Amino acid sequence: MNLLPNIKCSVTECKWNNDVVCHAPMIQVDRNGSSTADTSDQTKCETFKMKS
Repeated sequence: MNLLPNIKCSVTECKWNNDVVCHAPMIQVDRNGSSTADTSDQTKCETFKMKS
């Protein structure tokens, strides 16, 4: 099994967040409504899932 490197995440509302580290089995990042991304504001984490 491949392990992801430690990925810091401050979105504590996400179910994958455990002590400010992402524990998702994979990460998917897409553009945020633009055809190209020049800044991090133009990207979004598609892996986010709200904690239940």
